Amino acid sequence: MTAIASLREIATRNLRQSGIMIAFVAIVALFSFLHPNFLSPGNLTNIVLQYSYILILAIGMVIVIIAGHIDLSVGSLVALTGAVAATVVVREGMPWWMGVLAAIVVGLIAGLWQGFWVAFVGIPAFIVTLAGMLLFRGLTWLVLDSISLSPFGGTYYQIANGFQNGLLGGYGYDVFTLLIFGIAVVGYAVSAWRNRQGALRYQQAVEALPLFVLRIVVVGAVVMWFAYQLAQSRGLPNVLILLAILIIVYSLVTQRSVFGRHVYAIGGNLNAAQLSGVKVRKVNFAIFVNMGFLASVAGIVFSSRMNGAQPGAGEMFELDAIAACFIGGAAVTGGVGRVTGAMIGGLIMAVMSNGMQLMGVDQSVQQVTKGLVLLLAVAFDVFNKRRAAGGR
Repeated sequence: MTAIASLREIATRNLRQSGIMIAFVAIVALFSFLHPNFLSPGNLTNIVLQYSYILILAIGMVIVIIAGHIDLSVGSLVALTGAVAATVVVREGMPWWMGVLAAIVVGLIAGLWQGFWVAFVGIPAFIVTLAGMLLFRGLTWLVLDSISLSPFGGTYYQIANGFQNGLLGGYGYDVFTLLIFGIAVVGYAVSAWRNRQGALRYQQAVEALPLFVLRIVVVGAVVMWFAYQLAQSRGLPNVLILLAILIIVYSLVTQRSVFGRHVYAIGGNLNAAQLSGVKVRKVNFAIFVNMGFLASVAGIVFSSRMNGAQPGAGEMFELDAIAACFIGGAAVTGGVGRVTGAMIGGLIMAVMSNGMQLMGVDQSVQQVTKGLVLLLAVAFDVFNKRRAAGGR
């Protein structure tokens, strides 16, 4: 198979992911051209810090969407868990880790609550989480007594605002950051090679070796360039370490575990999943418990980033997380989607927001642009499905 034929086959086989990567690169290039400081080390660091909590929510949301559900309550749950953490740390003066633990417990309880109604009572997730959105927002106002609590300070503040810098020295840049990203690139290359060899053993179509090597080199170069920009700024953000761990863990869970296969089976064909012995209720229950956990993690990160808790925190976060999933390749009907795709979708939203803010674009125009991007992404998904079905 020639390199050109291989490239054409791979692009056709995975048009949605190819298209979203091209779109991401094009958007980055556009804002780089329009604003000279867009790719500066400081601004790249700010993108990571400002949108990390949306990416954390998107990890949980894509699992919910793959199973054919939706969760409208995560923004309110971010506010509630942040409020609980602030009450424990700021108002009661307890250690920072007590605030983190309390927030996670509240998130898990909220997940248990919503999972029960969806999985065991049978109420659609849209209704349950719509009720949860109102319930958790009201509880946030009660917990905070309708006022803001700040500042956290200390270690809690460093969760989303701290950096790992200078651990291995460096002249004008942080060696530790470069080392961590270098290890990540090597891990990616090894994983890609193993996947390629596995596909060859099963006589599946793979890209030509020169294209495979080129892809590894390009990805590695882009990642190391990004690492160097961070190393020149303030080093490796703590929140990026947390996000990387979550992406790796949940990518393995969704792609390599029995639970992940069951989630895809439920979203792809519920009746077939039931006939195959999948314990649908337990899986659905676990999905919403997990979403509650990740919403609490996002709540901790967001309240740390803001150095306080506010009753109105987290508004519209659920829509940003849902948009990230659909832009990143998740299907409206369920059964399709990846954690990495949701991350790319979230980064597209983050880059667009950051770029338009740098250019001084009015907030109303930003919202219109985001809405159009989401609509076009879903329309592209529908177009691909109709073409695959032969126009039916």
